[in-house]
Amino acid sequence: MARREVFVNIYEQITGWRFVLIFLLLIIGAAVLYYFNQLGQQVEEREKKYAALYASGISFTIEQYGKDCEYTYVQEMLEANQTVPMIIVMNGIPSDYSQNIPELEDKKRKWTPKEKLDFKYNVVAEMAQEHPPIEFVVGKDKGYVYYSNSVVVKQLRYFPYILLGTFLIFGILAYIAYSSSRKAEQNRVWVGLAKETAHQLGTPISALMAWVEVLRANPDFDATIGDEMEKDVKRLETITTRFSNIGSIPQMSQEKVSEMVEQTLKYLERRISTKVKVHFASQIPADVTVEVNRHLFEWVVENLCKNAVDAMSGKGELSVNLLPLSKNRIAIDVTDTGKGISPANLRKIFKPGFSTKKRGWGLGLTLAKRIIENYHDGKLFVKETQLDKGTTFRIILDIAENTAA
Repeated sequence: MARREVFVNIYEQITGWRFVLIFLLLIIGAAVLYYFNQLGQQVEEREKKYAALYASGISFTIEQYGKDCEYTYVQEMLEANQTVPMIIVMNGIPSDYSQNIPELEDKKRKWTPKEKLDFKYNVVAEMAQEHPPIEFVVGKDKGYVYYSNSVVVKQLRYFPYILLGTFLIFGILAYIAYSSSRKAEQNRVWVGLAKETAHQLGTPISALMAWVEVLRANPDFDATIGDEMEKDVKRLETITTRFSNIGSIPQMSQEKVSEMVEQTLKYLERRISTKVKVHFASQIPADVTVEVNRHLFEWVVENLCKNAVDAMSGKGELSVNLLPLSKNRIAIDVTDTGKGISPANLRKIFKPGFSTKKRGWGLGLTLAKRIIENYHDGKLFVKETQLDKGTTFRIILDIAENTAA
């Protein structure tokens, strides 16, 4: 158990820290939005005061028009506004008093009286949707200052979202880079382990072959024992070949998929519990071939079947079915009647080092998925699982061109 923790819990701890980091980022994002919202409200309040001062200035100017009065301060106050769009409406009709409305300030633009008045009405309607107008009184007449938010306020509204979006994009890119780096590191570890295992097995296998020949030279040696020993040594050679192919470009060949899977099952059937009933069915023609590396592909099938036997605790039914799919593809379903996979474990079963068994390194399904998807351009996934009822793994492969329909 301690060994599995060395390989797995590092990433489980990283996953825990990931949730903490996401929580902190959400707090920071909320703080940024709150800060800019408060800042925007303050600027809006300041612009509202500009509009009120503008209304007071216009009212004062109209009331004192023609009188001997100093207008300099009022004029400076009215001209101080360089950002907030405003327009005066008197008796329900937009006047020529406006500020910071580029279309009305464009002297090159030619308006007809009706076009200009219609445009002003549209501007007033849009401003009324943003803010209620500020009322002022001139004699018996009532006037209104309509205004809208300046460009600065509008930018303040969208800026935090742009800022958070930028951080989010950089965060996603950083996570992708980190994830890719971690996967590459894991791949190097598993590939190195596989190749080193193959290298270490090479010498004792050669020695075993030599010892078998030495034993056969003894006339009193039982030849049947020698035959069984040779089978086991060849089996070790096959395993060594499989490990040596991990991490390198395997040699592919066209194999009859039904025959290959059936032979693998027959080999396994003699080596698993007699309480497990093995069923094989194929709905594809016997001459259909797939381009595979036979050593690696048989390893995948064996791995899935052994996992199925373990899931059933050595008692149940194991079914392997070959099915035709559309677009010249076939499916190989490996179904057991075991304990099934919990939702919590379902997303982790293909991760390196993950295992629900007391023994094992948790590499079988990881390597199986790598072999099918990286080397054979296929797919390996859990098609269906139910707790205490069983699980179905599905392999999808392309049919070789010379036998494709």
